[in-house]
Amino acid sequence: MSRFPYPGLSFYGSSFTLPLLFLPRLVMAKTKKTPVPAQEKPPASDTYKTLAAPAQGLYKEKGSKFLAFAFPVENVEQIKEHLGSLRKEYFDARHHCYAYVLGPKQEIFRENDDGEPSSTAGRPIRGQILSHGLTDVLVAVVRYFGGTKLGVSGLTNAYKLAAADALDSAPLMEKTVMECYQVRFPYSCMNLVMRIVKDFQLKVLSQNVQEDCRLTFSVRLSESDRCREKFAGERIEIQKMES
Repeated sequence: MSRFPYPGLSFYGSSFTLPLLFLPRLVMAKTKKTPVPAQEKPPASDTYKTLAAPAQGLYKEKGSKFLAFAFPVENVEQIKEHLGSLRKEYFDARHHCYAYVLGPKQEIFRENDDGEPSSTAGRPIRGQILSHGLTDVLVAVVRYFGGTKLGVSGLTNAYKLAAADALDSAPLMEKTVMECYQVRFPYSCMNLVMRIVKDFQLKVLSQNVQEDCRLTFSVRLSESDRCREKFAGERIEIQKMES
């Protein structure tokens, strides 16, 4: 072993060794695993916007008039009544086009061009209902032909703007999606059941107070799971009803 000019270092052939005090201290940072909290299930969306009252709109283009009528509706029967009334009142119009959207999730809809080129009337009308974020709405546009053809793009724009004019002026309201349930319980549990009704602000629809009591109520969708679990936890029989 040859001498090496630095004390504490040993040299062997073509290599040398360092005492531990000369080695850089490597501190391995421990990665602390932060537990990821379980994400809570977002509350169910149980509100939606609709019309508070009917509204009307108007658009004119090259002599043609587009009269728009917007209605709040709840079912197809009401839609048929409104359309029938419009056809009777505006019997001399060339076209009676419409679109409607039903359901809290806008899942039910229909578009009708009433003789106009395909998708030039019903689709842009429905597009305006959706762009306004509405449901349970019927919009009908009655057209009086002015003698000049507007073409596909012109018709699409005309029906769109007529529908928009009616919806822009319409008063809006927010509704809540409700679910209906029935509970069955002995009379001795009446106070318990009524306390749950009060705590969840349930709307009592009907009740039969006898030895075998029954109570039908509605609860908003976002509270329905908690409500069911509460009754089940108290051993109260609960059943969902068709709304």
